[in-house]
Amino acid sequence: MFRQLLSDDLPRSRMLSALLLLTFFGLAAAPFITSGARPLNTAATICIYIILVASYDLLLGYTGIVSFAHTMFFGIGAYGVGLALSSGTPGWGVIIIGILLALILTVALALMIGLFALRVRAIFYSMITLAVASSFAVLASQLSDLTGGEDGITFRVPEILTPGFQLFENDIFGRTVDGKVITYYIVFSICVLLFLFLLRVVNSPFGRVLQAIRENEFRAEALGYRTVVYRVLANCLAALLAALAGALMALWLRYVGPKTMLSFEVMTDILLIVVIGGMGTLYGAVIGAALFIIAQNYLKNLMAQGSEALVDFPILAQIFHPDRWMLWLGVLFILSVYFFPTGIVGKLRGGLRQR
Repeated sequence: MFRQLLSDDLPRSRMLSALLLLTFFGLAAAPFITSGARPLNTAATICIYIILVASYDLLLGYTGIVSFAHTMFFGIGAYGVGLALSSGTPGWGVIIIGILLALILTVALALMIGLFALRVRAIFYSMITLAVASSFAVLASQLSDLTGGEDGITFRVPEILTPGFQLFENDIFGRTVDGKVITYYIVFSICVLLFLFLLRVVNSPFGRVLQAIRENEFRAEALGYRTVVYRVLANCLAALLAALAGALMALWLRYVGPKTMLSFEVMTDILLIVVIGGMGTLYGAVIGAALFIIAQNYLKNLMAQGSEALVDFPILAQIFHPDRWMLWLGVLFILSVYFFPTGIVGKLRGGLRQR
């Protein structure tokens, strides 16, 4: 049953299995093993980014498509939920309508980009997606009456998801099960289901064809596969999953804005996580997202503590000053690429693909 659940795609490494189990149970129990808002926000962000990065890896790692429009679809899903909830009484029906409209727009744009752009090769397709995504971000910023412009929009959610709602009168394991905890488990559960769905996709005959296209598109065509159709379908599927991830992020934050959802910084984060975890393996999205988001949220605090401990050594204290956390994050990324050229998961699996 466990093999079927993972679509027969087992980790094939004891260390990797241990890391995946640690990540899964850590995220599953996050509300009860941590205290405060920041750890729970970090855990929810990891869950959402696992789906966002895994959906992008479906394009980059499994199909060989380099796209910069992934944040656009992420933003469409987020704005779909945000605009729906901000325009009326918050309710589950409104959320579903917002998500459905966002998914329809996502499919339409993904089809347009795919049909018109996937016929060109490599860098030309990447530039087209970058131009489309940039135009969409500018449009979202300028339509201030609708989207709130650069400030974005905040909105209310159904009462059961608000911090003031309590599911039980008594605490469970020292934690009040309020609306925020309920929202977290909704996000966690949906992300688990979407990840298992992605595992099923990449290990299906459809996924095998995508890998064949990545390795040698001309040979795949010679075997009778319509590669453009498969690439367009992969583009649409990845876009839909990114939009769902965006909807979950909006529901969690109760806010949408261009900097949070549509900025190129989000795209670079996705690329970094894919490289750190390993391309062409969905488990890389799990490990990479967990490590990257934790480092992004806690490296600065760790450096502040280190700088205080090194106060007697002024030079070292300045080197590890918390204001330089981005520098050290870059150093950690360079080291990870140097020691794990195929990504962490690729290394743990014995360097499955030498690219």
